[in-house]
Amino acid sequence: MTAASWTPRLGTREGPIYLSIADALAEDIASGRLAEGVQLPTQRKLADNLGIDFTTVSRAYSEARSRGLIEGKVGQGTYVRSKRGARPSQQPSGVVDMSMNLPPRFLDPVLEQRMWDGAKELQQQGLDLLLRYQEPGGIMEDRIVGASWLSRRLPGISPDRVLVASGAQGALHAILSVLTEPGDIVCAEELTYPGFRSIASHLRLKLAPVAMDDHGLVPDAFAQVCREAKPKALYCMPTLHNPTTRTLPVHRRHDLVNVARTYGVPIIEDDAYSALVPAPPPPVAALLPEAVYHVASLSKCLSPALRVAYVAVPEGRTHRVANAIRASASIVSPLTSALASQWIESGVADVVRGEIVKETVKRLDAVKALLPFDVESSPGGFHVWLKAPEPWTRGELVSRLRSIGIGIVTSDAFAIASAPEAIRLALGAPVNLEELTRALRILADLLAQQPAFSTMVV
Repeated sequence: MTAASWTPRLGTREGPIYLSIADALAEDIASGRLAEGVQLPTQRKLADNLGIDFTTVSRAYSEARSRGLIEGKVGQGTYVRSKRGARPSQQPSGVVDMSMNLPPRFLDPVLEQRMWDGAKELQQQGLDLLLRYQEPGGIMEDRIVGASWLSRRLPGISPDRVLVASGAQGALHAILSVLTEPGDIVCAEELTYPGFRSIASHLRLKLAPVAMDDHGLVPDAFAQVCREAKPKALYCMPTLHNPTTRTLPVHRRHDLVNVARTYGVPIIEDDAYSALVPAPPPPVAALLPEAVYHVASLSKCLSPALRVAYVAVPEGRTHRVANAIRASASIVSPLTSALASQWIESGVADVVRGEIVKETVKRLDAVKALLPFDVESSPGGFHVWLKAPEPWTRGELVSRLRSIGIGIVTSDAFAIASAPEAIRLALGAPVNLEELTRALRILADLLAQQPAFSTMVV
């Protein structure tokens, strides 16, 4: 089998697409359909073949690499790994993957032990309830903890308005299922979270872009989209926007709410990063609680392994969203939901969050010191937005970086309309500050050259 011919047989697999691709890859290797040493399709080609986002395939390949299934050869592509000596690894030697937007790792053995102690405490309390089906949207005990976590941003939030979902993806899928029908229009910032685009495509929704400027979403542009496109909802990330890192000022949040109220458009507020931001503005949900669905995932502020998101739902809509969670995911994993509650109640969550913030500061300092280019960043954010300096284009840049073992994501993964000449760098993905520093130096040296010169072979 050649690189061009392999396509994962996804069938009716459930769960995230990237995991389904990794599972299909593992099965094809085990069955002999994919032999050792066979080159796999490029991530872009496989994404095009499957009709999915590039970042989904990137996550799938990263997952397969961590399982020891595949390996990257610098400048040559990705191959099925030899079974001899195969073992899960972080990344192939020499490769720095800055495409996955993960919280940075921290080294604190005492804290790591406290995190494990949380799992042991659950075991001591008894696993019977955690091994059974629970209510969609979470049991009341976990919803109370979720309300406590959200109350830092939404004072006085009632547990009756809080649901527990399987991460931001599960929450967004449920909310959009409630608010829309196939063929409806939803709007979002012109650069938006790729996971939202995937869900919209799955639900057969049309996307209308809302213009942004240096301060984020433009309320007047939102009003224009409301008049012309009659959207069923707005999805936005007002605080530490992914990928641009912009945070919507307070006065714009009020303007945004006024437009939504005028045109009767509900808002889905993705608040993935505010727990990491020093003194963030009030969430949009605090200004318009009757029409804003507020999603606070723990993946960015604690760990992507905790597939838990707390959702603040407008009064009277909780039952409908809970039913949508049941339809799409049945229930949130009781084990992960209980562990999230234990971490929050014991104080471990705040300590973990603090360690992530401290490591993020170091990594942002490295960017400021080593990349003297047009880079957008924000305190608390472990991704940055780099505008490709002329005469570089994003395509030339990503191609050259991949050839020397550095993975990044271009604006195409985020763009609803035209894609600017820019790339996102995920600072948390490198295993440590030293690896990040090495990658940043390589990038800085590359950007200081002309594209034609940088690709010469001598």
